[in-house]
Amino acid sequence: MSLRLATFNVENLLSRFDFTGFRNQTRQDRVLRLFSIRSEAEFQRLEEARAIALADDARQQSALAIADADADVLCLQEVDNMESLQAFEYGYLFKMVGNGYRQRFLIEGNDKRGIDVAVLMREQTRDGQKIECVDVRSHAGVTFDDFGLHAPELAPLLSTDRIFKRDCLELDLRIGGRPLTLYVVHLKSMGPGREGLDGRSSTMAMRTAEARAVRRIIENRFGAGGTANKQFAICGDMNDYQERLVVEGDRRNGYTFRRVVEEKSSLDVFTRDGFAENPVDKRPEDDRWTLYHNMGPQDRHLCQLDYILLSPALARRNQQRVPEIIRGGQPYRTVFPPGQEVERYPRIGWDRPKASDHCPVVMTLDV
Repeated sequence: MSLRLATFNVENLLSRFDFTGFRNQTRQDRVLRLFSIRSEAEFQRLEEARAIALADDARQQSALAIADADADVLCLQEVDNMESLQAFEYGYLFKMVGNGYRQRFLIEGNDKRGIDVAVLMREQTRDGQKIECVDVRSHAGVTFDDFGLHAPELAPLLSTDRIFKRDCLELDLRIGGRPLTLYVVHLKSMGPGREGLDGRSSTMAMRTAEARAVRRIIENRFGAGGTANKQFAICGDMNDYQERLVVEGDRRNGYTFRRVVEEKSSLDVFTRDGFAENPVDKRPEDDRWTLYHNMGPQDRHLCQLDYILLSPALARRNQQRVPEIIRGGQPYRTVFPPGQEVERYPRIGWDRPKASDHCPVVMTLDV
């Protein structure tokens, strides 16, 4: 029996407006800077209109990307709350896909912006096997002390602080009666650089601690020596990569793509000793990316931030399966390597609207 499993950072599926841009220009949308705004009330009125107009196009495109993934189980990141998830599923996904995701799971986590991880599931797979959720557990309350993972490089965080910036959501599923455990995560983002380090390097210790905590949760569950024969997958936005394609050149003269393998990554916690496998590695080296990073001509690359990591048992069972990456929702500013261009969804813009800055990753798994 087979299951379509996907992960997608849907990018700010919010049910509230952000008015902080009136007093903090770094949080203000660029289009509002074109206008002279005289009061906070006027700013709020314009921000509401801007957000609503953009959100409808963006959510139609998010739904198109999810429809193309055609997953039975969909792991999501950056979801505001259950109400926004239900509104999106009913108002966009159900109308577009025609086969609703009636099983929905979200537990409020630790994110200061209020964005959480979530899971949508159909009631049965495409080939008619029943999908059941037996148990759901949040690990948002786990502290560094609980797992002994505090280190000096994590200062100013305390050993009593919570490890996960969002959560590690654990779901025990039965697919046609067969067990499958999911761990859904959204690790620490790459913020601005500090103390002479770039954003990725300065946040590496935090992501590595989160990855170690996820692994510890799995090993505590199945036993440190018993994970190889269990069926589990770690899904989500890891905010890190082990390799990237550096983009050089320009529109007029053309682009070149240079592969760089990183010496260190928080993902090494999962893959270095075979604890889990990244099936996207089966794709060509220049065709593994799920996000285009562009901070100017000197800092552009394509990389994989979104993962479905498989346990050894699940990887062995699916050696011939190759994940798909859905890129039709990418904005036109994204630079595609030769031969990878896709037809974009209707009304996709140069930078926005778009389905997300991330691409969904989906894989058919034999369980």
